Amino acid sequence: MTSHDGPDALEPMIRLAGVTLKLRSAAGEVNVLRGVDLQVAAGEAVGLVGPSGAGKSTLMMIAAGLETPTEGSVRVAGRDLTGLDEDALARFRRDNVGIVFQAFRLVPTMSALENVAIPLELAGRRDAFEAAEAALGRVGLAARVGHYPDQLSGGEQQRVAIARAFVASPRLLLADEPTGNLDGRTGESIIDLLFGLARDQGTTLLLITHDTVLAGRCDRVLHIADGRIVGHDSRMAAE
Repeated sequence: MTSHDGPDALEPMIRLAGVTLKLRSAAGEVNVLRGVDLQVAAGEAVGLVGPSGAGKSTLMMIAAGLETPTEGSVRVAGRDLTGLDEDALARFRRDNVGIVFQAFRLVPTMSALENVAIPLELAGRRDAFEAAEAALGRVGLAARVGHYPDQLSGGEQQRVAIARAFVASPRLLLADEPTGNLDGRTGESIIDLLFGLARDQGTTLLLITHDTVLAGRCDRVLHIADGRIVGHDSRMAAE
């Protein structure tokens, strides 16, 4: 098991304070997020649920440093993201964050092995392909390392995406509807894999889903509506 303990181990992995995001559209200004306050502890698994357009994916993008809030502060893995430029944010993501999307987002002209090695190559790791092969073994794809995305089923493609997200042992894993394109049984196995890897590596997990049963597997479930967090459920409280 990989430990992410350090001098800032007691600091929340995610700390958002007064986060607002306003976007301009043809119809005028749109308030996507309206003063969101959020703390996620290191090692915690948090589910984020809410209707389409509520701001779930936008909140995830802000936590990843892929979107800049109009107002408020964003602190992730001990770093204040609000003052970082694009290059610094890219390095921050490379070193701290893994992301899994509903659409698998694999490079079609690269094999499974090459896709998983991408973040390690960007980090200058000499053992990129060796580590990528080991990661594919952990997700049950040891025999598929040379296959290209169009030679893999949807479930296998998502396993490749998960291997890529975990290969650099991220401190934070963001998953946006990771089973949205999969059938029920395949989706269940993918979620088992996701939670298992997060637990084994001590990774903090923020999971966006419309599936309340799936969200219920997290330590805590946050409900978001109209750009605001409107409630939460704790698994511990329910037990």
